[in-house]
Amino acid sequence: MIRPSVLGFALLLSLPAWYRLLFDQIEFTQVLIRFLIAVPIAAVLIAAFRFVTSGYGITEETPATAAKPMGTERSA
Repeated sequence: MIRPSVLGFALLLSLPAWYRLLFDQIEFTQVLIRFLIAVPIAAVLIAAFRFVTSGYGITEETPATAAKPMGTERSA
């Protein structure tokens, strides 16, 4: 749960609170509480995104059949 991608996404989710902190519209403890609430939400969203995209790029192909070299067949 404590991955850099999760913490970065949580920071992005709580960015409006950090912006309001610059203009003294909100207290620092409220900003930290919003960030701490955003961390598990970001972890769940990133886990869902990884679950959905985990199957992409994996293809199940049928095995190729052996090819006969040209010119090896004799005509009767």
